[in-house]
Amino acid sequence: MKLKIFFDGSSRGNPGPSGIGVVVYNQDFLEVTRFSQYVGVRTNNETEYLALKKALEIALQLDAEEIELYSDSELLVKQISGEYNVRNRNLLNLHREVQELMGRVKVKIIHIDREENKLADKLANEAAENPR
Repeated sequence: MKLKIFFDGSSRGNPGPSGIGVVVYNQDFLEVTRFSQYVGVRTNNETEYLALKKALEIALQLDAEEIELYSDSELLVKQISGEYNVRNRNLLNLHREVQELMGRVKVKIIHIDREENKLADKLANEAAENPR
């Protein structure tokens, strides 16, 4: 199964109350599932990594064979693709966890405009605004 996954993280302040949003589509671009969660007080970059980690976990639970990941975070995409180094200590552990998950399935990560990521952004913002 091939999945297309849009994900986003949101922080109200940097750091501040934060949420993540993930939207999963099948290869025919039909929605399979969506996920949002409050993730505590985090930085913007931490929330992006947490959203990516959750996206990968969901894909693996769905037994995906191939994943296209879509993010509006240029920094995250360039760090994951190896174009930028990860220097922040808090991000290093998340980066390692994400790399381990990515090693289990064929993955392509793509940077998109924020405008193309509206639903994941909406889910992340709602989660950041409504801690549970």
